[in-house]
Amino acid sequence: MRKIVVGGGAAGLMAAYAAAVHGHEVILFEKNEKLGKKIYLTGKGRCNLTNDCPPDEFLRHVVHGQKFLTGAIYRFSPTDTMELMERYGLALKVERGRRVFPASDHASDVTKTLERACREQGVDIRLHTEVEKIDVLHSTVRGIISGGELLPADAVIVATGGLSYPSTGSTGDGYRFAEACGHTVTPRVPSLVGLEAEGLSAAQGVTMKNVALSARHEGKEIFGEQGELLFTHYGISGPLALSLSALINRLPLEKTEVWIDFKPALDVQTLDTRLLRDLGERANEQMKNVMRGLLPAGPSLLVLRNARIPPEKRANSVTREERARLLLALKQFPVRLAGLRGFSEAVVTSGGVSLAEIDPKTMESKKVRGLYFCGEVLDADAFTGGFNLQIAFATGYAAGKAD
Repeated sequence: MRKIVVGGGAAGLMAAYAAAVHGHEVILFEKNEKLGKKIYLTGKGRCNLTNDCPPDEFLRHVVHGQKFLTGAIYRFSPTDTMELMERYGLALKVERGRRVFPASDHASDVTKTLERACREQGVDIRLHTEVEKIDVLHSTVRGIISGGELLPADAVIVATGGLSYPSTGSTGDGYRFAEACGHTVTPRVPSLVGLEAEGLSAAQGVTMKNVALSARHEGKEIFGEQGELLFTHYGISGPLALSLSALINRLPLEKTEVWIDFKPALDVQTLDTRLLRDLGERANEQMKNVMRGLLPAGPSLLVLRNARIPPEKRANSVTREERARLLLALKQFPVRLAGLRGFSEAVVTSGGVSLAEIDPKTMESKKVRGLYFCGEVLDADAFTGGFNLQIAFATGYAAGKAD
């Protein structure tokens, strides 16, 4: 049985490997000059390839497609990914948050390992080769069209990625193939991306490691986590902002409230006691200097502005009402969202081929026999921490091993 895999990223390489291991003739087409171009960019060039947690816990980090992915994650778990990588010579290490990286800290080693696994299993890898169309007759795959010619196949696995990092070749080919074959493709939006917000430029360039970010949508709390936040020229980024983006990228932002707690370790009463002490000890100093005992310069100016306290005001002239406003600004600083950053900065694409039209056990299309979809092209995504690459590996493995 001949299987053609379209796309040489994480999902495509795993699909090709699994298909070859299960005895199929496999040809992998990659339009770029090398395999795994997006893998090279993940984890800031280090590649957080999975998360060392059990499947039930893994699934709690999936934002869209949790039920659909359940079987695939149990059948090819993070442990299976790690064992496969080590079997083909890649030493691994586990860091904070159980994030798994190559011991070398080189993302390229992950791609090389997957390529080595494929080649050892006899996969025919063809670079610089673009697939123009998937050939279908009577709802059954016949092969692919490349260079104007038909290459016959019993199965075609689409692993072309999403729209994130378009410079790597993620230009939406898989969606076009899917729609041409009669599939529904849900709207695609950037995920794990920075949030554009108004009025934060005074804090640009500041990273804060122990703050809390929370959000409500239509009055219901949907997010609340403590961690690292980065103020940028457009708004906020960093792990907290990226995680929040995954939850709100399909929601109307005008109905979403977001706020920062700059001192999550202190309750209001404890913080008020701290403020009273600082104001008393530094009574003759300007508030912009007093605040530096609590926050870096940029964020402290934001907080003072929100509390309507002039930065030059002396500490001994701050009123009780002003102190109450200052407390509120420190514990519930409002972030006025203006939008999300684009696909060029997004870690993953949210949205894609409708899961209702895909068999969750095999990743085969319910509309076209012999047609499979895996990885980011599917309408499934998760938070940061190695979860999205594991989804690519698990769905790729399922598609590859299917008969």
